[in-house]
Amino acid sequence: MNAAAVELPRTVATSRVAGRLLLATLFCVTFEKVHWNIGGDLGLADVLTVAFLLVYALTFRGPVPRTTAIVLGFFAAFLLVYLLGFFNLETKQGLDQFTKGMVKFVLHFLFLAASVSYLVRRGRTFYWRALAWFAAGIVANCVYGILQLLSAKAGHNLDKTVLSPLTGGASSINVYGSVGGSSVYRPNALTGDPNHLGIMLVVPLLVLLPVYLRLERGRRLKTWLAVALGFMLIVLLATLSRSGLLGLGIGLLVLAIPYRRYVRTRALLVPLAGVAVVLAYVLYSRWHYFSVVLRSRVQTGGASSSAHFAVYDFIPQIVHSHPLLGLGLNNFSVYYEFVTGKTNWGPHSFWVALVVETGLVGLALFCVFLRYVYLRLRAARRLGRELPEAEARRVRPLAWGMTAALTGTIAANFFYLTMQFYYFYAFVALALALPVVFRRGPTWGEVGDGIARRLDP
Repeated sequence: MNAAAVELPRTVATSRVAGRLLLATLFCVTFEKVHWNIGGDLGLADVLTVAFLLVYALTFRGPVPRTTAIVLGFFAAFLLVYLLGFFNLETKQGLDQFTKGMVKFVLHFLFLAASVSYLVRRGRTFYWRALAWFAAGIVANCVYGILQLLSAKAGHNLDKTVLSPLTGGASSINVYGSVGGSSVYRPNALTGDPNHLGIMLVVPLLVLLPVYLRLERGRRLKTWLAVALGFMLIVLLATLSRSGLLGLGIGLLVLAIPYRRYVRTRALLVPLAGVAVVLAYVLYSRWHYFSVVLRSRVQTGGASSSAHFAVYDFIPQIVHSHPLLGLGLNNFSVYYEFVTGKTNWGPHSFWVALVVETGLVGLALFCVFLRYVYLRLRAARRLGRELPEAEARRVRPLAWGMTAALTGTIAANFFYLTMQFYYFYAFVALALALPVVFRRGPTWGEVGDGIARRLDP
Protein backbone atom coordinates (compact mmCIF):
# COMPACT_ATOMS: atom_id res chain seq x y z
CA MET A 1 0.00 0.00 0.00
CA ASN A 2 1.49 3.36 -1.02
CA ALA A 3 1.96 6.36 1.28
CA ALA A 4 -0.93 8.31 -0.26
CA ALA A 5 -3.38 5.50 0.45
CA VAL A 6 -2.29 5.44 4.10
CA GLU A 7 -2.35 9.23 4.42
CA LEU A 8 -5.98 9.65 3.30
CA PRO A 9 -7.58 7.68 6.17
CA ARG A 10 -5.18 9.36 8.59
CA THR A 11 -6.14 12.82 7.31
CA VAL A 12 -9.82 11.92 7.44
CA ALA A 13 -9.46 10.65 11.01
CA THR A 14 -7.67 13.82 12.12
CA SER A 15 -10.28 15.94 10.37
CA ARG A 16 -12.96 14.08 12.28
CA VAL A 17 -11.29 15.16 15.53
CA ALA A 18 -11.55 18.77 14.39
CA GLY A 19 -15.17 18.13 13.45
CA ARG A 20 -16.01 16.74 16.87
CA LEU A 21 -14.36 19.73 18.53
CA LEU A 22 -16.34 22.10 16.32
CA LEU A 23 -19.60 20.33 17.16
CA ALA A 24 -18.74 20.43 20.86
CA THR A 25 -18.00 24.15 20.61
CA LEU A 26 -21.29 24.83 18.82
CA PHE A 27 -23.12 22.87 21.51
CA CYS A 28 -21.51 24.87 24.35
CA VAL A 29 -21.38 28.41 22.93
CA THR A 30 -24.20 29.59 25.19
CA PHE A 31 -22.80 28.04 28.40
CA GLU A 32 -21.44 31.31 29.84
CA LYS A 33 -21.46 30.14 33.46
CA VAL A 34 -19.12 27.24 32.77
CA HIS A 35 -15.87 29.16 33.21
CA TRP A 36 -12.84 29.26 35.46
CA ASN A 37 -10.80 32.11 36.91
CA ILE A 38 -7.51 31.05 35.33
CA GLY A 39 -5.48 33.92 33.93
CA GLY A 40 -8.71 35.87 33.68
CA ASP A 41 -12.09 34.48 32.74
CA LEU A 42 -11.51 31.20 30.87
CA GLY A 43 -14.77 29.72 29.60
CA LEU A 44 -15.56 26.25 28.31
CA ALA A 45 -16.18 27.74 24.86
CA ASP A 46 -12.69 29.30 24.97
CA VAL A 47 -11.07 25.95 25.71
CA LEU A 48 -12.97 24.14 22.97
CA THR A 49 -12.33 26.94 20.48
CA VAL A 50 -8.57 26.88 21.07
CA ALA A 51 -8.54 23.08 20.73
CA PHE A 52 -10.54 23.25 17.48
CA LEU A 53 -8.28 25.96 16.04
CA LEU A 54 -5.11 24.01 16.88
CA VAL A 55 -6.34 20.73 15.41
CA TYR A 56 -7.76 22.42 12.33
CA ALA A 57 -4.52 24.32 11.75
CA LEU A 58 -2.63 21.01 11.81
CA THR A 59 -5.00 19.32 9.37
CA PHE A 60 -5.78 22.17 6.96
CA ARG A 61 -4.89 21.46 3.36
CA GLY A 62 -5.85 23.15 0.12
CA PRO A 63 -7.03 26.64 -0.82
CA VAL A 64 -8.98 28.89 1.51
CA PRO A 65 -12.63 29.42 0.48
CA ARG A 66 -13.34 32.92 -0.80
CA THR A 67 -15.77 33.55 2.05
CA THR A 68 -13.10 32.68 4.60
CA ALA A 69 -10.64 35.01 2.87
CA ILE A 70 -13.16 37.86 3.12
CA VAL A 71 -13.75 37.09 6.80
CA LEU A 72 -9.99 37.25 7.39
CA GLY A 73 -10.00 40.59 5.55
CA PHE A 74 -12.62 41.88 7.99
CA PHE A 75 -10.51 40.47 10.83
CA ALA A 76 -7.52 42.53 9.65
CA ALA A 77 -9.66 45.66 9.28
CA PHE A 78 -11.16 45.33 12.76
CA LEU A 79 -7.71 44.60 14.19
CA LEU A 80 -6.35 47.79 12.62
CA VAL A 81 -9.20 49.89 14.06
CA TYR A 82 -8.76 48.39 17.52
CA LEU A 83 -4.97 48.85 17.51
CA LEU A 84 -5.33 52.48 16.44
CA GLY A 85 -7.87 52.96 19.23
CA PHE A 86 -5.23 51.63 21.63
CA PHE A 87 -3.59 55.07 21.60
CA ASN A 88 -6.71 56.58 23.20
CA LEU A 89 -6.24 54.51 26.38
CA GLU A 90 -5.38 56.58 29.43
CA THR A 91 -5.33 54.22 32.45
CA LYS A 92 -3.96 50.87 33.54
CA GLN A 93 -7.52 49.69 34.04
CA GLY A 94 -8.27 50.66 30.45
CA LEU A 95 -5.25 48.69 29.22
CA ASP A 96 -6.38 45.60 31.16
CA GLN A 97 -9.86 45.81 29.66
CA PHE A 98 -8.41 46.37 26.19
CA THR A 99 -6.25 43.24 26.52
CA LYS A 100 -9.22 41.12 27.59
CA GLY A 101 -11.27 42.45 24.70
CA MET A 102 -8.51 41.76 22.18
CA VAL A 103 -8.14 38.15 23.32
CA LYS A 104 -11.87 37.55 22.92
CA PHE A 105 -11.95 39.33 19.57
CA VAL A 106 -9.08 37.26 18.15
CA LEU A 107 -10.61 33.99 19.34
CA HIS A 108 -14.08 34.90 18.03
CA PHE A 109 -12.95 35.93 14.58
CA LEU A 110 -10.46 33.09 14.11
CA PHE A 111 -13.22 30.70 15.18
CA LEU A 112 -15.54 32.34 12.63
CA ALA A 113 -13.00 32.02 9.80
CA ALA A 114 -11.98 28.45 10.64
CA SER A 115 -15.59 27.32 11.13
CA VAL A 116 -16.66 28.65 7.73
CA SER A 117 -13.67 26.96 6.08
CA TYR A 118 -14.30 23.65 7.83
CA LEU A 119 -18.04 23.63 7.13
CA VAL A 120 -17.36 24.26 3.44
CA ARG A 121 -14.82 21.43 3.31
CA ARG A 122 -17.04 18.90 5.06
CA GLY A 123 -20.13 19.59 2.99
CA ARG A 124 -23.88 19.37 3.33
CA THR A 125 -24.29 16.42 5.67
CA PHE A 126 -21.91 17.85 8.23
CA TYR A 127 -23.49 21.29 7.88
CA TRP A 128 -26.89 19.96 8.96
CA ARG A 129 -25.22 18.12 11.80
CA ALA A 130 -23.50 21.34 12.94
CA LEU A 131 -26.79 23.25 12.85
CA ALA A 132 -28.43 20.49 14.88
CA TRP A 133 -25.71 20.57 17.54
CA PHE A 134 -25.92 24.36 17.77
CA ALA A 135 -29.69 24.21 18.31
CA ALA A 136 -29.44 21.23 20.67
CA GLY A 137 -27.01 23.14 22.89
CA ILE A 138 -29.49 25.97 23.28
CA VAL A 139 -32.32 23.52 24.00
CA ALA A 140 -30.13 21.86 26.65
CA ASN A 141 -29.53 25.29 28.14
CA CYS A 142 -33.30 25.81 28.29
CA VAL A 143 -33.78 22.45 30.03
CA TYR A 144 -31.30 23.53 32.67
CA GLY A 145 -33.16 26.83 32.98
CA ILE A 146 -36.46 25.09 33.74
CA LEU A 147 -34.79 22.81 36.29
CA GLN A 148 -33.14 25.89 37.78
CA LEU A 149 -36.53 27.60 38.09
CA LEU A 150 -38.20 24.56 39.66
CA SER A 151 -35.31 24.18 42.11
CA ALA A 152 -35.53 27.84 43.10
CA LYS A 153 -39.26 27.47 43.72
CA ALA A 154 -38.44 24.55 46.01
CA GLY A 155 -35.86 26.63 47.89
CA HIS A 156 -32.70 25.19 46.31
CA ASN A 157 -29.88 26.72 44.28
CA LEU A 158 -29.23 24.36 41.36
CA ASP A 159 -26.15 26.32 40.30
CA LYS A 160 -24.57 25.76 43.70
CA THR A 161 -25.24 22.04 43.45
CA VAL A 162 -24.22 21.49 39.82
CA LEU A 163 -21.91 24.29 38.71
CA SER A 164 -20.01 25.41 41.80
CA PRO A 165 -18.20 22.06 42.31
CA LEU A 166 -17.19 22.17 38.63
CA THR A 167 -16.12 25.81 38.30
CA GLY A 168 -15.38 26.85 41.87
CA GLY A 169 -17.46 30.00 41.34
CA ALA A 170 -20.78 31.20 42.66
CA SER A 171 -23.92 31.80 40.61
CA SER A 172 -27.66 31.54 40.97
CA ILE A 173 -30.96 32.23 39.26
CA ASN A 174 -31.89 35.88 38.81
CA VAL A 175 -34.26 37.27 41.46
CA TYR A 176 -36.34 40.04 39.90
CA GLY A 177 -38.15 41.05 43.10
CA SER A 178 -41.01 39.78 45.21
CA VAL A 179 -44.79 39.83 45.17
CA GLY A 180 -46.64 39.18 48.42
CA GLY A 181 -43.52 37.70 49.99
CA SER A 182 -42.91 35.33 47.05
CA SER A 183 -39.73 35.84 45.06
CA VAL A 184 -39.98 36.47 41.33
CA TYR A 185 -37.41 34.31 39.54
CA ARG A 186 -36.10 34.84 36.01
CA PRO A 187 -34.15 31.80 34.76
CA ASN A 188 -30.75 32.59 33.33
CA ALA A 189 -29.87 28.90 32.87
CA LEU A 190 -26.20 28.54 31.87
CA THR A 191 -26.00 32.11 30.57
CA GLY A 192 -24.96 35.07 32.66
CA ASP A 193 -28.27 36.91 32.56
CA PRO A 194 -31.95 36.17 31.81
CA ASN A 195 -31.81 38.79 29.06
CA HIS A 196 -28.88 36.96 27.49
CA LEU A 197 -30.92 33.77 27.47
CA GLY A 198 -33.98 35.51 26.05
CA ILE A 199 -32.05 37.16 23.20
CA MET A 200 -30.07 34.01 22.42
CA LEU A 201 -33.36 32.14 21.99
CA VAL A 202 -34.33 34.52 19.21
CA VAL A 203 -31.83 32.76 16.91
CA PRO A 204 -33.04 29.13 17.10
CA LEU A 205 -36.71 30.16 17.21
CA LEU A 206 -36.48 32.20 14.02
CA VAL A 207 -33.99 29.95 12.22
CA LEU A 208 -35.92 26.72 12.80
CA LEU A 209 -39.48 28.06 12.41
CA PRO A 210 -39.51 28.31 8.57
CA VAL A 211 -37.64 25.00 8.27
CA TYR A 212 -40.32 23.40 10.44
CA LEU A 213 -43.14 24.94 8.42
CA ARG A 214 -41.75 23.61 5.13
CA LEU A 215 -41.11 20.07 6.36
CA GLU A 216 -43.36 17.41 4.91
CA ARG A 217 -46.26 16.26 7.08
CA GLY A 218 -45.63 12.98 8.86
CA ARG A 219 -41.89 13.48 9.33
CA ARG A 220 -40.72 12.62 12.84
CA LEU A 221 -38.36 15.60 12.71
CA LYS A 222 -41.35 17.90 12.24
CA THR A 223 -42.84 16.69 15.53
CA TRP A 224 -39.56 17.17 17.37
CA LEU A 225 -39.14 20.66 15.96
CA ALA A 226 -42.69 21.59 17.00
CA VAL A 227 -41.96 20.49 20.57
CA ALA A 228 -38.57 22.23 20.64
CA LEU A 229 -39.96 25.50 19.26
CA GLY A 230 -42.84 25.54 21.74
CA PHE A 231 -40.51 24.72 24.62
CA MET A 232 -38.02 27.46 23.70
CA LEU A 233 -40.82 29.99 23.36
CA ILE A 234 -42.04 29.17 26.87
CA VAL A 235 -38.51 29.59 28.25
CA LEU A 236 -38.12 32.92 26.45
CA LEU A 237 -41.36 34.13 28.05
CA ALA A 238 -40.15 32.87 31.44
CA THR A 239 -37.06 35.08 31.20
CA LEU A 240 -39.32 38.17 31.12
CA SER A 241 -36.83 39.66 28.66
CA ARG A 242 -38.28 42.63 26.82
CA SER A 243 -35.25 42.74 24.55
CA GLY A 244 -35.78 39.08 23.67
CA LEU A 245 -39.44 39.68 22.83
CA LEU A 246 -38.50 42.74 20.77
CA GLY A 247 -36.01 40.69 18.76
CA LEU A 248 -38.50 37.88 18.27
CA GLY A 249 -41.22 40.29 17.16
CA ILE A 250 -38.97 42.05 14.63
CA GLY A 251 -37.80 38.70 13.28
CA LEU A 252 -41.37 37.43 12.90
CA LEU A 253 -42.20 40.55 10.89
CA VAL A 254 -39.38 39.60 8.50
CA LEU A 255 -40.72 36.04 8.19
CA ALA A 256 -44.25 37.34 7.65
CA ILE A 257 -43.20 38.49 4.18
CA PRO A 258 -42.53 35.05 2.65
CA TYR A 259 -44.49 32.85 5.11
CA ARG A 260 -47.73 34.78 5.70
CA ARG A 261 -49.73 31.97 4.09
CA TYR A 262 -48.74 29.67 6.98
CA VAL A 263 -50.30 31.88 9.67
CA ARG A 264 -53.58 29.94 9.71
CA THR A 265 -52.16 26.50 9.05
CA ARG A 266 -52.38 23.57 11.44
CA ALA A 267 -48.58 23.32 11.54
CA LEU A 268 -48.32 26.72 13.21
CA LEU A 269 -51.54 26.86 15.22
CA VAL A 270 -51.11 23.50 16.99
CA PRO A 271 -47.76 24.34 18.69
CA LEU A 272 -49.02 27.82 19.54
CA ALA A 273 -52.14 26.29 21.07
CA GLY A 274 -49.96 24.03 23.21
CA VAL A 275 -47.94 27.02 24.44
CA ALA A 276 -51.17 28.95 25.10
CA VAL A 277 -52.59 26.10 27.22
CA VAL A 278 -49.43 25.96 29.35
CA LEU A 279 -49.41 29.73 29.82
CA ALA A 280 -53.13 29.84 30.61
CA TYR A 281 -52.71 27.21 33.32
CA VAL A 282 -49.71 29.00 34.85
CA LEU A 283 -51.39 32.41 34.79
CA TYR A 284 -54.68 31.09 36.16
CA SER A 285 -52.98 29.31 39.06
CA ARG A 286 -51.45 32.57 40.38
CA TRP A 287 -53.15 35.40 38.55
CA HIS A 288 -52.41 38.20 41.05
CA TYR A 289 -48.74 37.26 41.25
CA PHE A 290 -48.24 37.21 37.49
CA SER A 291 -50.38 40.28 36.82
CA VAL A 292 -48.13 42.35 39.10
CA VAL A 293 -44.98 40.98 37.44
CA LEU A 294 -46.27 41.56 33.93
CA ARG A 295 -47.37 45.12 34.70
CA SER A 296 -43.89 45.89 36.03
CA ARG A 297 -42.31 44.63 32.80
CA VAL A 298 -44.68 46.63 30.59
CA GLN A 299 -43.89 49.91 32.35
CA THR A 300 -41.25 52.04 30.61
CA GLY A 301 -40.55 54.61 33.30
CA GLY A 302 -38.76 52.42 35.85
CA ALA A 303 -35.09 52.44 36.78
CA SER A 304 -34.34 49.48 34.52
CA SER A 305 -35.88 51.12 31.46
CA SER A 306 -34.16 54.42 32.25
CA ALA A 307 -30.78 52.68 32.34
CA HIS A 308 -31.36 51.24 28.88
CA PHE A 309 -32.14 54.67 27.41
CA ALA A 310 -29.73 56.75 29.50
CA VAL A 311 -26.63 55.12 27.99
CA TYR A 312 -27.50 56.68 24.64
CA ASP A 313 -26.56 60.05 26.20
CA PHE A 314 -22.94 58.85 26.11
CA ILE A 315 -22.85 58.77 22.29
CA PRO A 316 -22.73 62.54 21.64
CA GLN A 317 -20.17 62.95 24.42
CA ILE A 318 -17.83 60.39 22.89
CA VAL A 319 -18.41 61.59 19.32
CA HIS A 320 -17.37 65.04 20.51
CA SER A 321 -14.22 63.91 22.34
CA HIS A 322 -13.07 60.83 20.35
CA PRO A 323 -15.19 60.75 17.17
CA LEU A 324 -13.21 58.40 14.94
CA LEU A 325 -11.86 55.57 17.12
CA GLY A 326 -13.63 55.91 20.46
CA LEU A 327 -12.09 55.21 23.85
CA GLY A 328 -10.62 51.80 23.06
CA LEU A 329 -11.91 48.27 22.75
CA ASN A 330 -13.78 46.93 25.79
CA ASN A 331 -13.39 50.24 27.64
CA PHE A 332 -17.01 51.19 28.11
CA SER A 333 -16.86 49.92 31.70
CA VAL A 334 -13.94 52.23 32.49
CA TYR A 335 -15.75 55.24 31.05
CA TYR A 336 -19.03 54.25 32.74
CA GLU A 337 -17.35 54.08 36.16
CA PHE A 338 -15.56 57.38 35.59
CA VAL A 339 -18.77 59.21 34.66
CA THR A 340 -21.25 57.64 37.08
CA GLY A 341 -19.03 56.23 39.83
CA LYS A 342 -20.79 52.88 39.48
CA THR A 343 -18.78 49.68 39.24
CA ASN A 344 -21.69 47.52 38.05
CA TRP A 345 -20.70 48.37 34.51
CA GLY A 346 -22.77 47.49 31.52
CA PRO A 347 -23.62 49.48 28.40
CA HIS A 348 -27.11 47.94 28.08
CA SER A 349 -26.70 48.38 24.33
CA PHE A 350 -24.30 46.75 21.92
CA TRP A 351 -24.56 49.74 19.61
CA VAL A 352 -23.73 52.26 22.34
CA ALA A 353 -20.73 50.17 23.35
CA LEU A 354 -19.65 49.97 19.71
CA VAL A 355 -19.63 53.76 19.26
CA VAL A 356 -18.09 54.47 22.67
CA GLU A 357 -15.30 51.92 22.24
CA THR A 358 -14.51 52.11 18.50
CA GLY A 359 -15.98 55.41 17.34
CA LEU A 360 -17.64 56.17 14.03
CA VAL A 361 -15.01 54.20 12.12
CA GLY A 362 -15.71 51.06 14.13
CA LEU A 363 -19.45 51.54 13.75
CA ALA A 364 -19.16 51.94 9.98
CA LEU A 365 -16.91 48.89 9.66
CA PHE A 366 -19.26 46.70 11.69
CA CYS A 367 -22.21 47.83 9.58
CA VAL A 368 -20.26 46.86 6.44
CA PHE A 369 -19.60 43.45 8.00
CA LEU A 370 -23.30 42.95 8.75
CA ARG A 371 -24.16 44.01 5.21
CA TYR A 372 -21.84 41.29 3.92
CA VAL A 373 -23.65 38.69 6.05
CA TYR A 374 -26.99 39.89 4.67
CA LEU A 375 -25.64 39.64 1.11
CA ARG A 376 -24.54 36.04 1.68
CA LEU A 377 -27.97 35.17 3.06
CA ARG A 378 -29.57 36.77 0.02
CA ALA A 379 -27.31 34.59 -2.13
CA ALA A 380 -28.52 31.56 -0.17
CA ARG A 381 -32.16 32.51 -0.77
CA ARG A 382 -31.50 32.87 -4.49
CA LEU A 383 -29.65 29.56 -4.51
CA GLY A 384 -32.74 27.95 -3.04
CA ARG A 385 -34.60 28.68 -6.28
CA GLU A 386 -31.97 26.83 -8.32
CA LEU A 387 -31.64 23.69 -6.20
CA PRO A 388 -33.74 20.54 -6.66
CA GLU A 389 -37.08 20.69 -4.85
CA ALA A 390 -35.97 18.40 -1.99
CA GLU A 391 -33.03 20.65 -1.10
CA ALA A 392 -34.83 23.91 -1.91
CA ARG A 393 -37.44 23.08 0.77
CA ARG A 394 -34.63 23.12 3.32
CA VAL A 395 -32.11 25.71 2.13
CA ARG A 396 -34.43 28.59 1.23
CA PRO A 397 -36.43 28.44 4.52
CA LEU A 398 -33.16 28.21 6.44
CA ALA A 399 -31.82 31.29 4.65
CA TRP A 400 -35.02 33.21 5.43
CA GLY A 401 -34.88 32.07 9.05
CA MET A 402 -31.27 33.23 9.40
CA THR A 403 -32.15 36.58 7.83
CA ALA A 404 -34.95 37.03 10.36
CA ALA A 405 -32.72 35.88 13.25
CA LEU A 406 -29.97 38.32 12.30
CA THR A 407 -32.46 41.18 12.05
CA GLY A 408 -34.09 40.27 15.36
CA THR A 409 -30.74 40.00 17.11
CA ILE A 410 -29.67 43.40 15.80
CA ALA A 411 -32.92 44.92 17.11
CA ALA A 412 -32.63 43.25 20.53
CA ASN A 413 -29.08 44.55 20.89
CA PHE A 414 -30.23 48.15 20.81
CA PHE A 415 -31.19 47.59 24.45
CA TYR A 416 -28.79 44.81 25.42
CA LEU A 417 -25.59 43.27 24.16
CA THR A 418 -25.12 39.69 23.00
CA MET A 419 -23.57 40.29 19.58
CA GLN A 420 -20.12 40.17 21.15
CA PHE A 421 -20.68 36.63 22.51
CA TYR A 422 -19.57 33.29 21.06
CA TYR A 423 -23.06 32.20 20.06
CA PHE A 424 -23.38 35.14 17.65
CA TYR A 425 -20.17 34.24 15.85
CA ALA A 426 -21.27 30.60 15.67
CA PHE A 427 -24.54 31.73 14.11
CA VAL A 428 -22.73 34.00 11.64
CA ALA A 429 -20.43 31.11 10.67
CA LEU A 430 -23.44 28.95 9.81
CA ALA A 431 -24.99 31.85 7.88
CA LEU A 432 -21.87 32.62 5.82
CA ALA A 433 -21.20 28.97 5.03
CA LEU A 434 -24.77 28.26 3.89
CA PRO A 435 -24.63 29.45 0.25
CA VAL A 436 -21.14 28.02 -0.30
CA VAL A 437 -21.87 24.58 1.11
CA PHE A 438 -25.02 24.04 -0.93
CA ARG A 439 -23.69 25.49 -4.17
CA ARG A 440 -20.92 22.91 -4.29
CA GLY A 441 -21.19 19.22 -5.09
CA PRO A 442 -19.94 16.49 -2.75
CA THR A 443 -16.81 17.73 -0.98
CA TRP A 444 -13.60 15.91 -0.20
CA GLY A 445 -14.85 15.66 3.38
CA GLU A 446 -18.00 13.79 2.38
CA VAL A 447 -15.99 11.55 0.04
CA GLY A 448 -13.36 11.01 2.71
CA ASP A 449 -16.01 10.09 5.28
CA GLY A 450 -17.36 7.51 2.87
CA ILE A 451 -13.90 6.05 2.29
CA ALA A 452 -13.19 5.96 6.01
CA ARG A 453 -16.43 4.09 6.68
CA ARG A 454 -15.49 1.50 4.05
CA LEU A 455 -12.05 1.07 5.60
CA ASP A 456 -13.39 0.58 9.11
CA PRO A 457 -13.27 -3.10 10.07
